[in-house]
Amino acid sequence: MDAKQTIETGKAILGIEFGSTRIKAVLIDQENNPIAQGSHSWENQLVDGLWTYSVEAIWYGLQDCYADLRRNVKEQYDIEIEVLAAIGISAMMHGYMAFNKKEEILVPFRTWRNTNTGKAAGILSELFRYNIPLRWSISHLYQAILNNEEHVHDIDFLTTLAGFIHWQLTGQRVLGIGDASGMLPIDPATKNYSAEMVAKFDNLIADRGYGWTLLDILPKVLPAGVNAGFLTPEGAKRLDVSGHLKAGIPFCPPEGDAGTGMVATNAVKQRTGNVSAGTSSFSMIVLEKDLSKPYEMIDMVTTPDGSLVAMVHCNNCTSDLNAWVNLFKEYQELLGIPVDMDELYGKLYNHALTGQADCGGLMSYNYFSGEPVTGLAEGRPLFVRSAGDKFTLANFMRAHLYASVGVLKLGNDILFKEEKIKVDRITGHGGLFKTKGVGQRVLAAALNSPISVMETAGEGGPWGMALLGSYLVNNTENRSLADFLDKQVFAGNTGVEIVPTPEDVEGFNVYIENYKACLPIEQAAVNYKI
Repeated sequence: MDAKQTIETGKAILGIEFGSTRIKAVLIDQENNPIAQGSHSWENQLVDGLWTYSVEAIWYGLQDCYADLRRNVKEQYDIEIEVLAAIGISAMMHGYMAFNKKEEILVPFRTWRNTNTGKAAGILSELFRYNIPLRWSISHLYQAILNNEEHVHDIDFLTTLAGFIHWQLTGQRVLGIGDASGMLPIDPATKNYSAEMVAKFDNLIADRGYGWTLLDILPKVLPAGVNAGFLTPEGAKRLDVSGHLKAGIPFCPPEGDAGTGMVATNAVKQRTGNVSAGTSSFSMIVLEKDLSKPYEMIDMVTTPDGSLVAMVHCNNCTSDLNAWVNLFKEYQELLGIPVDMDELYGKLYNHALTGQADCGGLMSYNYFSGEPVTGLAEGRPLFVRSAGDKFTLANFMRAHLYASVGVLKLGNDILFKEEKIKVDRITGHGGLFKTKGVGQRVLAAALNSPISVMETAGEGGPWGMALLGSYLVNNTENRSLADFLDKQVFAGNTGVEIVPTPEDVEGFNVYIENYKACLPIEQAAVNYKI
């Protein structure tokens, strides 16, 4: 069956993901290959000191993204999308969307970027004896309680961005287990919210007199492969304003962007992991057992099928690196030389590999914003060198490449060196790996581990979400999610692997020791508002 027939017969599957700067849609066929796509660009807004996206922007973005997908299908195949085999919605994890009984949002959506929840996160981490990050939904909820915000009395439903969109399209108040694990910790034995922590939270707020308990307002937790509802007639009109799309299409559980990244890189099996490196970065290592103790810089979430995952999340990755590349672009334009950005990145990145393994002593901090892993509440992009350092272009670019994964290394050193976690395969995806081989080699040196990159990883989160839709309707042999991905999607493809060299590992270790020693310089830049 060709792509046109797949769409005409309703066998295509749609995955949509709400990223921080783009909403993307991918349509796949029965063999899980992308056959059409659409997108919409958007930006968060700082309103009353909090980062948000308006409900109007959410719906306009979804509709425009779907309309772009329709245009792509029309251009390629000269047909309309009327029926689909399945749909899946994913989005940025965490955050806070609270609604009353009338389904009205009570306060503007508070995204994962907000760091006003420090007091709440600290209290809950101590109460639960479990690391509760600032961006988790339970931190936002308890901070609103500590702030005596009136709206808390009226909460009827609390969910994430993916959970909200799914609810409005299907009528179902559910959430995929991976996304739910960013609201409140999951018990891997029950594949549900931790009953112990739910009880502790309810006791903590018992004297507040709210008319709800925690489980009253949280979405129901669902693992991958379970039906999560069907597109309602109202939902169909909201998604496709042209009116061509019909109701009744099954939905898989809505997921977070971390979960779709794991799926898109075939990293849901225990002892596998993936690193996403773009504007921000995070690593996800699927564990065989729980860690020996909580760590402030490691978040515990789950795969879309409920396995425990150790997540190291870094607010900064390639933004400062991109800014320096753009400086070289300006210089090239000044000379009157036409600029091909792919060529420019390729030249600079590959030249960096000719530099010294320890960057010749040069040091860079890529902190556009604060970095919780290193204890910085604010950020200042900073380049540091001494008079005796080897200040060459190759060392300069290498130092910035190292900086893009420096914080990631600090978090993962805990997993590999202190917790002795074993990993069989780590897969990289995201903008850092676009220049072939360079980002891979740098990350391999940082983590002292082989790093693989697959061609399909460029399809990203919406493709991963579509694969979860495929798992719902095409898992005819009742396989586990890991086996379904291994056998039916990736079919043995593990990508191109780069193994770290001893020289690179030793050089990165020298760099990271200097990096840690110079952190007070970064802190001083923040303190003195430089």
